[in-house]
Amino acid sequence: MKILVLGGTWFLGRAVAQAALDRGWEVTAFNRGRSGVAPAGTREIHGDRTVREDLTRLAQQGPWDAVIDTSASELAPRDVLAGAQTLEPAAGRYLYISTVNAYRGWPNEPLTESSELLEAPADADEDYGRLPANWDGPDWYYGRQKAGAERAVLAVFGAPRVAILRPGVILGPGEYVGRLPWWLRRVSKGGMILAPGDPGKSIQPVDVRDVAAFALDQAASSGGGAFNVTAPLGRETMGGFLTACLDATRSAGRLVWAPDDLLVEHRVEQWTELPLWRTNAGAWDVDSSGAQTAGLRCRPLAETVAATWEWLQSGGVPVEHPRWAEHGISAEKEEEILSDLGAR
Repeated sequence: MKILVLGGTWFLGRAVAQAALDRGWEVTAFNRGRSGVAPAGTREIHGDRTVREDLTRLAQQGPWDAVIDTSASELAPRDVLAGAQTLEPAAGRYLYISTVNAYRGWPNEPLTESSELLEAPADADEDYGRLPANWDGPDWYYGRQKAGAERAVLAVFGAPRVAILRPGVILGPGEYVGRLPWWLRRVSKGGMILAPGDPGKSIQPVDVRDVAAFALDQAASSGGGAFNVTAPLGRETMGGFLTACLDATRSAGRLVWAPDDLLVEHRVEQWTELPLWRTNAGAWDVDSSGAQTAGLRCRPLAETVAATWEWLQSGGVPVEHPRWAEHGISAEKEEEILSDLGAR
């Protein structure tokens, strides 16, 4: 099997490249060469996906059985469209990594693969869906861009040759967003640890290595389709997640659970200040049974937590990314809320 990974140097893209090499596949990675390094054994080609000449030069290095697109998170649909058009003669299939943000109902409604997608044309530019600065409603910009990119790939390759993966939160070794690393480092410090919401609340993060394995399975399959890629509903909980952080770090800290209404009262930024905490009804209500039927296997979240701590302790350093700085509550604000809890 010969595949082209668009990206291939950090987190999911690197995990895809490494897993493919482990299967004995031939792997080409196309990226700008500015962040991270592709796994040893990968043929790397440097170039910019927004430059037509670079794409033409890349297509001449084919053919490939499949393209796996892991690097389109910041590309406009029209750029994904141009790339797909250039690569189509040189590739049998196209696997596009999208997101649950592409659904109109996320994070407020339960989701299945038949849920309505946001509107965006296949040739939308980077400004499509941007909101005015004073907008106080839902921000669908990122989701619209990803939905438009999905349509771009489908328009070029056709549904039977396209597989679309819509993950929720991806965690694991190499994470650049900073959600799990923040929790691990906070828990490792010990003391009273502010824990958000209901410890029994279901959450659905998925391990990066499991997403990579499923992506390769779909790249090698003969059919198309779209799949939500999350851990099974109801299997993992916030309490189990934070207990796994305590266990992995061997921390003597104590979890102190704060109800949602208190955190909202203190204006805790959902999803970022206490990563993975969100009160929206659909944030962790994504049906991924279709992917599981198709072969997705999700390891226990405790294994992901332990592997990420091991990676950090062994000197693992994520690719620099501005989203890292978004995550984590300040020690002062945490203490304020813990004191409020103690007074009640």
